[in-house]
Amino acid sequence: MRVLYDGACPFCRREIEWLRRRNRELKLVFEDISSPGFDPGRFGLTSEEVTAQLHGILPDGSVVRGAETVRRCYEAVGLGWLAAPTRWFPLRTAADWAYGVFARNRHRWGRWFGRTESCGEGGCAARPSGK
Repeated sequence: MRVLYDGACPFCRREIEWLRRRNRELKLVFEDISSPGFDPGRFGLTSEEVTAQLHGILPDGSVVRGAETVRRCYEAVGLGWLAAPTRWFPLRTAADWAYGVFARNRHRWGRWFGRTESCGEGGCAARPSGK
């Protein structure tokens, strides 16, 4: 699965790095939507869609979004058991809602936890607040 993630988000970057270390079978390919030249149209998506939440592009070209993408990422790296309970009602509803809240607030929360973003030609790098 191709994972379209927000490299300008400190929380997102940290999670993607964690997944990269566990992606030994190379079932996941990561693509930073904040990279220069990223074109969401290749996947039939808009900039607004990809910046709103995590997306996964399946081998058949179909798209999964949000918490479902997280679940599939965990499955791909052998940790599906961790995400499995979020597939069951009522946890699925709660997990999907919580992911939506996180996605809408990820940049603000990143600043609250002492990190700000500096994006330049070399990509985004986290810096401590006030520097």
